[in-house]
Amino acid sequence: IKHHLEQSVYERSSRLIVLSRAFGDILTKRYAISPERVRVVPGCVDTAQFDPPCTPAEARLRLQLPQGRPIVLAVRRLVRRMGLEDLIDAVRQLKPRHPDVLLLIAGRGRLEAELQQRINDAGLADNVKLLGFVPDAHLPSLYRAATLSVVPTVALEGFGLITVESLAAGTPVLVTPVGGLPEAVAGLSQDLVLPATGADAIADGIDAALSGRLKLPDAQACREYARNHFDNAVVAKRVAEVYAEAIAAANSGVQ
Repeated sequence: IKHHLEQSVYERSSRLIVLSRAFGDILTKRYAISPERVRVVPGCVDTAQFDPPCTPAEARLRLQLPQGRPIVLAVRRLVRRMGLEDLIDAVRQLKPRHPDVLLLIAGRGRLEAELQQRINDAGLADNVKLLGFVPDAHLPSLYRAATLSVVPTVALEGFGLITVESLAAGTPVLVTPVGGLPEAVAGLSQDLVLPATGADAIADGIDAALSGRLKLPDAQACREYARNHFDNAVVAKRVAEVYAEAIAAANSGVQ
């Protein structure tokens, strides 16, 4: 029934906006929508909001985070498809090489108790912290305080707005090759896309970043990329262009 309703709505639309080519493929392959009617317009954020007037050291001081440790940040709902189990297992692999690494996981969800048990069982209580819900007002500083962010998703990721939030704060982000995630960062650096999902690939990627074998984009490059491609004003203009196109098609009688 759900598929039938969705199909009916899609077929009546002269233009369809999707957040990524990955979502566009769902429309064209699963629902047989003509690619000529599909437009890819990414998600957007107020990039100025995620560019706080503080240095990483000042952000850490404000949030009472350690100054000398590499901090890896994941902002995710604590549900199965987010790959947080893999991320915790990756830290377990990293600990012998980077004993001071600190993973911060911000978010709530039904896996909280299970993830905490996983952390305890692996002896990672000093290396992995579940922060719970972080207010929007504190997120920019948290991104700014991190050495890098990681999005370890294993399924169903249409775009991943947290990638843009992190980049807007000047913090590079490693992503798994799932859904629209690669599209969000590949224009900045293809090296930000991990070769696979799973703990091994995540651990290797973080290790390469922390050891300097992987050259991450600097803070200025991250911020400029976010501003130029994903700022509210930039994306709003692209959405308006699709509306204008749909109106013109309707007025001409050509879909």
